[in-house]
Amino acid sequence: MSDRRTTPANARVALFGHASNGQTEVAAIEASVSKPVADLRRAPNGARDRQLLMGERFEVLERHQGWAFGRAARDGYVGYIAEGDLGFPFQPTHFISARASHLYPEDDFKSEAGEAISFGTQICVVDERRKFVETDTGHFVPKAHVRLKARPFSDPVPVAQLFFGAPYLWGGNSSFGIDCSGLVQASLLACDIACPGDSDQQMSVGQDVFGSGFARGDLLFWKGHIAICVDDETLIHANAHHMAVAYEPIAKAIARIEAQGDGPLTGHRRLS
Repeated sequence: MSDRRTTPANARVALFGHASNGQTEVAAIEASVSKPVADLRRAPNGARDRQLLMGERFEVLERHQGWAFGRAARDGYVGYIAEGDLGFPFQPTHFISARASHLYPEDDFKSEAGEAISFGTQICVVDERRKFVETDTGHFVPKAHVRLKARPFSDPVPVAQLFFGAPYLWGGNSSFGIDCSGLVQASLLACDIACPGDSDQQMSVGQDVFGSGFARGDLLFWKGHIAICVDDETLIHANAHHMAVAYEPIAKAIARIEAQGDGPLTGHRRLS
């Protein structure tokens, strides 16, 4: 049975090579997210599966009744985004490397800041000032908050730690609200490590080391949950128990999660 999350087809259209029920085969047309955060839904007006951030690429297969059907370029996750959340594609040069930032109308921190943007937001820088960079949309972002895409992070742990205290949100992928798999994906993608969107899919990342000791950067799995180890005794995860991104002793988390009825540890993967 095909996985709807990774099958680029609906009842009407399918990406070339993926038609199975007489759908019209189409080529993907690239777009970029134009809002700070866009929900990726499993159906028009349906439940949120994941989120995409401003500047992230979305491959559109169909536009129908105000919704764009397609897949996220970062991981191939398939779903629907409101058409109003998409704009023309562009080539990002930098990404937001602080937990959050703002779009300013001028290169002056006293100017009235506009939209708040999350870690991971993609921007195209066209000019640099003393303390700000200017984007191709005419906005300004503090220089201290941006990083060249060509210079990814090297360790996912400090990236995850940037989100400490961020509110928990099912299906969330931003510092305004994030879930367990969103936190892991944001941390790994910032280090240029390929990572799918949901925790069950993330079991494909790294090498299986189940039964061995814990180490910094290890991924720990439960049924429907994932965490990342800060060291051999502590993990960090976005979770509904704290309703936030929180640190927790590994042994305590394993015992607590099993005691609350969510089962034992099911996986332990090492990135390198």
